Amino acid sequence: QVQLVESGGGLVQPGGSLRLSCAASGFTFSAFDMSWYRQAPGKERELVAAATSAGTTNYAASVRGRFTISRDNAKNTVYLQMNSLKPEDMGVYLCRARYLSRDYWGQGTLVTVAS
Repeated sequence: QVQLVESGGGLVQPGGSLRLSCAASGFTFSAFDMSWYRQAPGKERELVAAATSAGTTNYAASVRGRFTISRDNAKNTVYLQMNSLKPEDMGVYLCRARYLSRDYWGQGTLVTVAS
């Protein structure tokens, strides 16, 4: 059974940091491209950061330099380190795993940035 379980969300003040985790099971993690998306109220779901199976990474322009995606294939986990958080970073952060036609999503973890 495929599972993607996100954790690490919460309430943080502007300028603060959070580290999100996505624990995967039920598939060959190392073969999949992993990514983090963000869903803010009233907005389209957007790609925040991605880490391919080959180890390359890319980021949305709005988070480049503040967020870092990493993956630990031994632990079947992908992380998102978020620094210098802004109110516009608020939303539900979802983990996605893709390989060819296989496409899995987690349920998400809520990030709230407020003072």
